[in-house]
Amino acid sequence: MTAITPFTISIDQAALDDLQDRLARTRWADQIPGSDDTYGVSVDRVRHLVNYWRDGFDWRKVEAKLNTYPQFTTEIDGQNVHFLHVKSQQDNSFPLIMTHGWPGTFVEFLGVVEPLTAAGFDLVIPSVPGYGFSGPTTESGWNDQRIATAWAELMRRLGYVRYGVVGNDGGAQISPELGRVASESVVAVQVSQVYSFPSGDPSELADLTADEQQSLATLDWFVKNKMGFNILQSQQPQTLAHALMDSPTGLVGWNSQLLGADLDDEFVLTNIAIHWLTGTAGSAIRHYFEKARAEQPTEPTTVPLGLSGSNGDFHGIRRFADRDHANIVSWKTHDVYTHYLHHVAPALMSGEITEFFAQYR
Repeated sequence: MTAITPFTISIDQAALDDLQDRLARTRWADQIPGSDDTYGVSVDRVRHLVNYWRDGFDWRKVEAKLNTYPQFTTEIDGQNVHFLHVKSQQDNSFPLIMTHGWPGTFVEFLGVVEPLTAAGFDLVIPSVPGYGFSGPTTESGWNDQRIATAWAELMRRLGYVRYGVVGNDGGAQISPELGRVASESVVAVQVSQVYSFPSGDPSELADLTADEQQSLATLDWFVKNKMGFNILQSQQPQTLAHALMDSPTGLVGWNSQLLGADLDDEFVLTNIAIHWLTGTAGSAIRHYFEKARAEQPTEPTTVPLGLSGSNGDFHGIRRFADRDHANIVSWKTHDVYTHYLHHVAPALMSGEITEFFAQYR
């Protein structure tokens, strides 16, 4: 089952009608007056997005835009895999595979497609197994290492023997693993975050640089205020899936905790709508359960690794990153305060990617 089949997004009108009916019948949560987002995503935020989903968001227009990109599916390791494959028109183009995270989708990278293909890159942008048009997963075990192995097979099927790797969020965890499992093909990896953390030894925190102190403070705030989703999805994703699969408003509330008001509504709802309309809101969060139970590598990665991260987001702590990755060749951060740099700052990130991979082409 190695065939690569052209794919076009086409959501049944009945599914869109059902969505509108469910949104119209939302039973709104109560909220303590004046509490805003103290207890989590506010009713005002959810109501705003739901109202826009009902009256302003045009799925057919979004669907048509997405279908301007060449898309395909193939079966790898028993799982349907959806991906964009956008080729540069330049001679001697160089391939990149770009991986998203949760609650994002392949849509994270659409802003950099045009500038990168113009710069001579062929782009492979898959949907992670369990997410969107690559889901749902039908068996257990789809952790980062298995996904990385599937990506290596995908690139082999496409005829690429040397390529670069780019990742954000969960994709920033999958991408170094691709460098590990396909080191003979992966020339370098660039990520927006390096998820290397303190071991708990207090001596590790001595003499932190200013950048390391900022990253640690950002991590500490996140753990104390927003890590609940990670814990629940790592422990009991099925328990949560019942609510997410039944209520689009509930899905808005849950997914918008990490798709915040700093992002444009169209981007937020495109990602949420893909999870809803493909029925993969539950299987996407299983990814966290699988990751939490995977046997983790004990040796550092060796493929060249570069960071291009946000100063307003946890991007990594260099001294711990050096422990887990033996060949960090670039460490840059930018004053663009977002978790979704490729969407918010496509010119910056396409330039960063072009510059980083120039030495490896």
